[in-house]
Amino acid sequence: MSGREFYTQDSSARASWRLAVLMGANSRTYKFALGQALLEFGRTGREEISLAELAAAYSLGLVQHLAQDPQAPQTVELGEKDFLTVAERERAATLEAGRPTERLLAAAVRSIPTMVMQKFHNLRGETAVPHTFYELAGTGRQRVVRLTPDLLRLAQSEQGPGLAAELGARWSIVESSFAAGVGRSLVEEGVTVDWDTLKITDKRRRRSVTGIVDATVGFQHGRCLICSDVLAPGEAVAVDHVFPFSLMRRLDSVGSWHGPDLDALWNLAPAHATCNGAKSDRLPTPAELARLAARNDAIMQSPHPLRRTLQLSLTLPGRKASSWTEFLAAVQTAV
Repeated sequence: MSGREFYTQDSSARASWRLAVLMGANSRTYKFALGQALLEFGRTGREEISLAELAAAYSLGLVQHLAQDPQAPQTVELGEKDFLTVAERERAATLEAGRPTERLLAAAVRSIPTMVMQKFHNLRGETAVPHTFYELAGTGRQRVVRLTPDLLRLAQSEQGPGLAAELGARWSIVESSFAAGVGRSLVEEGVTVDWDTLKITDKRRRRSVTGIVDATVGFQHGRCLICSDVLAPGEAVAVDHVFPFSLMRRLDSVGSWHGPDLDALWNLAPAHATCNGAKSDRLPTPAELARLAARNDAIMQSPHPLRRTLQLSLTLPGRKASSWTEFLAAVQTAV
């Protein structure tokens, strides 16, 4: 599934935002820091902010994450004037003061227009997302950032907190892959799921990264996989085994289960708790399988490590499946 195909399922500004945050290329985490700052200002309702204000929120958010994990692959060599070099040097003073130092703020103001803002709306292999969320106007110290009506509506909507949670989850996943070594363990092994805590876990370090719901719900357009209605704020949400896990337990007990792990990410999907309870142990419907295939296709368009996790699961006896539709049909036949 390309970004364009993902968008056609929901041709809204919300889908454009998810395309940029969930499926854009991430050689560094700058886009997440920018996205977080945009949502923060969008919630205030202000239509225009100074570039310095945006740069301050952006750099503070990035430094707070930098204190936990790297914000670029370990293979990236950072120069003396690289923004991450400056951020690391100014990290302690910034965190102590609760605001960026003058040196860090100056570096952010210099770098954010070309290094981050020009790229936020871009997708891999495509020109840009269909909606935009800001524009930069003016020159020199008088530059301002104009927030678009689409951003203001998103940030102030009832789904705004959910979009912020999705962004935070994606940020955590990407920085965890940087910490473990992109091109090494996470790309080779993917991530695993701790079912007891409903957390995605870094296989190498055995560390919880983020919750399954926040990490995957955006790829489902914020909708329940069972009924396809929106997962509204305040509603109880469950993580559904699309193919019920009881199948594997029951068939394995008589030595007849030879299918894939049903407790893995490819088979886990956010759903209304009421829908999940009513579904119980029944097999998925054709509509649910179609939605799961589309969700998994969307995840495989996102950068590591979730993509690799699903690639490792897309295996039938003796061969790789050519698509999620083929894979899910084969599992349905097996049960």
